[in-house]
Amino acid sequence: MMTAEEIMTRDVVTIRGSATVADAVALMKAKNLRSLIVEPRSTDDPYGIVSETDIVYKVAAYGKDPKVMRVYEIMTKPCIVVNPELGVEYIARLFANTGIRRAPVIKGSLLGIVSVSDILRKSDFVEKPRQLFIEDKLEAAREEARAVCAAQGETSQACAVAWDAVEELQAEVADRRVATSGTDKSAMAAYCAENPDAPECRIYED
Repeated sequence: MMTAEEIMTRDVVTIRGSATVADAVALMKAKNLRSLIVEPRSTDDPYGIVSETDIVYKVAAYGKDPKVMRVYEIMTKPCIVVNPELGVEYIARLFANTGIRRAPVIKGSLLGIVSVSDILRKSDFVEKPRQLFIEDKLEAAREEARAVCAAQGETSQACAVAWDAVEELQAEVADRRVATSGTDKSAMAAYCAENPDAPECRIYED
């Protein structure tokens, strides 16, 4: 499975939150971009993102002056971020479930940005489609829940719904493990001990 690091765009254009919206528009036009990553104010401050949609929906639609409004007034912060090791399938699910189209790739520092266009044009999901195993789905759901709660708040409805999805998958995993227990469990466990990478052994992973 290809990862975020393999398909991301490494040349990321950033902007300060204190910059005007007019500055952001000019930078987007000059670089032919649809979004800009907003720089953190300190090492403990999260990254933000401002998109063309933010500008059109929150500034142009209300006749506000982009030369007066600041980026921090319309940006999304904290924004959903992606770990560079996250697989393409996980990223696609994260985008689908949160409705976003791009996210910064961060591990300690800003490494790049990954978008739906990167998934479409750079990944190998067409040549090598990969169906997620139940444990993969569970891990992806956990990643999604953490990202949604970080972006929208621990007490938000979206956060609660995301963790409900995790609990449903956890219940399904537990049911499958109960269903596979029995007289042949020891034989299967022995087989998986010798072949830990076998797909059928995924359900025995902790």
